Amino acid sequence: MEFKTLRNIENSFRQIRLYAIVFAVLCTGITGYAVWHSYRFAEQQRQKIYVLDNGKSLMLALAQDASINRPVEAREHVRRFHELFFTLAPDKNAIEGNMKRAFNLADKSAFDYYKDLSEKGYFNRIISGNVQQRIEIDSVVCNFETYPYAVHTYAKQFIIRSSNVTRRNLVTSCFLVNSVRSDNNPQGFNIEKFAVVENKDIEVIER
Repeated sequence: MEFKTLRNIENSFRQIRLYAIVFAVLCTGITGYAVWHSYRFAEQQRQKIYVLDNGKSLMLALAQDASINRPVEAREHVRRFHELFFTLAPDKNAIEGNMKRAFNLADKSAFDYYKDLSEKGYFNRIISGNVQQRIEIDSVVCNFETYPYAVHTYAKQFIIRSSNVTRRNLVTSCFLVNSVRSDNNPQGFNIEKFAVVENKDIEVIER
């Protein structure tokens, strides 16, 4: 009789221990799920930004990873530099203003190319000949697999004189490095080792 009682006590103890283990595992699982869900909810909330609209109402904006837009910003940076550098009017102040803004987007290699053109009298001929120059970007090809990013730009250059329009093929190369964003450099890139690979006449159209 005593042996049977002892066995019942031992079985009861095993059952209680099993229930306690199962209960502990369930509590751990519920706690872990609650913590994971809380972090997930907090992360989702951090993606939301509330903007005060003229001090009156709150507008919801969604946050984005800045790296998502870097390829777009890189191409826009290169495009903007070329538009400033190769768009010329027969006005010394206009040329110098464009060049100054372009130099904010590039290193000394762009200035060296400008200086070389200036020493050859290119800008003086633009002014004295009342020549307009503009550029149309066909494509900007960036390689984001390696850093600094290698870039090739393909464009058409138009030199407009009173008697004719010269259309030229323009191909340039450079490297892009990350830089500090500013009012003068909103994309936060800097152009290095700028070089003109090809710049030859395609056709001359009489006016």
